[in-house]
Amino acid sequence: MTMKTVFTKTIGLTENPTHYCPGCTHGIIHRLVGEVLEEMGILEDTIGVASVGCSVLSYEYFNCDMTQAAHGRAPAVATGVKRVLPDRFVFTYQGDGDLASIGISEVIHAAARGEKITVIFVNNAIYGMTGGQMAPTTLIGQKTATTPFGRDESVQGSPIKVCEMLATLDGTAYIERVSTHDVNHIQKAKRAIRKAFEVQKNGLGFSMVELLSTCPTNWGIDPYESLVWIKNNMIPVYPLGVYKNKQEGK
Repeated sequence: MTMKTVFTKTIGLTENPTHYCPGCTHGIIHRLVGEVLEEMGILEDTIGVASVGCSVLSYEYFNCDMTQAAHGRAPAVATGVKRVLPDRFVFTYQGDGDLASIGISEVIHAAARGEKITVIFVNNAIYGMTGGQMAPTTLIGQKTATTPFGRDESVQGSPIKVCEMLATLDGTAYIERVSTHDVNHIQKAKRAIRKAFEVQKNGLGFSMVELLSTCPTNWGIDPYESLVWIKNNMIPVYPLGVYKNKQEGK
């Protein structure tokens, strides 16, 4: 019997096994970024900035030059790298606790300045690495380690919608929110990531892709249920779509 190759692992990722929990879609997102960098032929010209959180070891997984940033400071580090090496492709890889909480000022001002970097923003609506506490993106009513009765809007406020906020800034060139809950949306997510890097290639300004992601461990449900949870609970709060695209005049 002749065997046909139907999938080959991207050279954009190393051979190191990841540390992520079963059902976590960080691994899928890593693969998408790696594939885009490989397909664009820019692996040798790319520098990634690892954040703090579940993605803290991402420098072990991406097969390009990487550096580590303090908690929330990835956009500031990326800004420095890009300004010193403007011919390189520079991206950050950040979770919602890192980007939308301690690092919210960093990403806002990087976007406002129109820094020519790309932010890969993974939103799973909870703090993953530190034990499942409420994040700025946690949904109203969602139970976490610090909101055991559910997030109360009158006490903790409403979830921060990063795409909607950053799209209002003049320095942003491309902002899109996508999801990882099924194959169709994963394919759309890859196209969005490629667009973001193409925006950087064309020097148009700040670009960000927000990816709705799972956290079965801290959500307390199994991997399949977590995919359904994204569809039924996260997408109504965080609508998918392009929020800014200077390349197409949107």
